Amino acid sequence: MNVISEIQRINQLELSKGLTHTPASWHSKYSSSAWINIGSLPLNLSEGDIICIFSQYGEIDDVHLVREADTGKSRGFAFLKYEDARSCVLAVDNLGGSCVLGRMLRVDHVERYRLPKHVLEREEKEAAEAAEEDDSDEKKIEAAEAGHAYKGQELASEYDIHAGQDLFAAPKKSDRHDDNNQREEASTTHDSSSMDINAMDSKAERKRRKEERAQKRKEKEEHRRRKEEQKRKKHSSRSSKDKKRRRSRSRS
Repeated sequence: MNVISEIQRINQLELSKGLTHTPASWHSKYSSSAWINIGSLPLNLSEGDIICIFSQYGEIDDVHLVREADTGKSRGFAFLKYEDARSCVLAVDNLGGSCVLGRMLRVDHVERYRLPKHVLEREEKEAAEAAEEDDSDEKKIEAAEAGHAYKGQELASEYDIHAGQDLFAAPKKSDRHDDNNQREEASTTHDSSSMDINAMDSKAERKRRKEERAQKRKEKEEHRRRKEEQKRKKHSSRSSKDKKRRRSRSRS
């Protein structure tokens, strides 16, 4: 949420100063990259659903929805590549903060997209085998080819080009359960953090009160010492006066 708010704040600032579509814009830093990162995705969205949502701002060249290795379940974030890097600016500005199936999307630039580890290892292995067969040097993998995240995989889905995910339907019970679990985990983390902060505040408060009590005791001790000093001076003054009176009486 903080990332979304910050991007919206910067965009408003650029609009007010007329910096949009200029080299001074913050988007210019990512002008050489056509990749974006999409976070906080509903877990029941597929790659096709993501393409449907983001294709309104440009032709999509590649998409990688990150999934769990053992179950294939979506992890709620993805990487998407446009044919034109300028489409990334439109997607970041217009789709960041938009609500899909009850979840607010987080969309941001990717300055340098790196291949997933298992894909990189597979590509390097294939390149090495090809190099050995052709008696040529091993080629270096520098860029991701379209569909790299799904190479060699059979993708099956209950949806097709005619019937996809209904983005306006109410979340399913299982999805609500997943969201509730995520909220509970976030709430637990927040509560533990709050407890740590409260403990630190309580410790600081006890230390402050202890210092205040010590300061008060010091001030009382100083006040008592001054009072005793004044009494001694007063008593000494009276004693000297009594002596002078007795001397004057004896002379008379």
